[in-house]
Amino acid sequence: MSAPEVSVRVDRLTKSYGRLTALSDVSLTIRDGEVLGLIGPNGAGKTTLFECIAGLLPHEAGTILRGRESLTTRARASHIFYLPDAIAPWPAQTVSWALDFAIGFFGGHAERRDEVVQRLELGPLLESPIGTLSKGQRKRAVLGVGMLTPHPLLLADEPFDGLDLRQTREVGAALRDHAAQGRTLFLSIHQISDAARMCDRFVLLSGGRICGEGTIDELAAHAPSRASDAPRPSSLEEIFLALT
Repeated sequence: MSAPEVSVRVDRLTKSYGRLTALSDVSLTIRDGEVLGLIGPNGAGKTTLFECIAGLLPHEAGTILRGRESLTTRARASHIFYLPDAIAPWPAQTVSWALDFAIGFFGGHAERRDEVVQRLELGPLLESPIGTLSKGQRKRAVLGVGMLTPHPLLLADEPFDGLDLRQTREVGAALRDHAAQGRTLFLSIHQISDAARMCDRFVLLSGGRICGEGTIDELAAHAPSRASDAPRPSSLEEIFLALT
């Protein structure tokens, strides 16, 4: 069985703000067609990492690659679409306008519009200005925009923030189905239980450093037991605590 193709590889990325090192020698691989979860505590550097990968922030060292080729900032703009957390784009425009803009401006998937509206329950919100939406409604609208763009890799920072339990499950299922249609997803997820249910593989980030990358089984194999006679950690939460 051949190894999955690599969508993007981050190689020894370092980013500093003055004397503060936000990311230190970060390396990771994003595979085509997978749902990769970025897990880490507040202040770990998750948003900084996403902004560097997307080309929004410069970095002092390291490379973003596709195959063996370095991806310039311009090349990343056509390969990667980034959805930041807690944004309200085009507040005076309606949800319907935003979805159509994503399709028209980026050359997105018009044939998927109705499906995205249905899966994210955006129908009742289509004629509402984005600036009038609640946090959870705005999150679903922005995810709809991201799901309609044509970029092979979608980065989403906290895609479930503001959603209740039912909405989190339904949006998670919609994103999984979206990935099954050929999209690669890299998601920063605060709730470890959501990440465990949602993602194929995981990147553990703490203090700006990578502490592990792999499936739950692969990470568990590297996680030390808390006592010599104790079993190895098996849940993602236990593994995260053991490795970070």
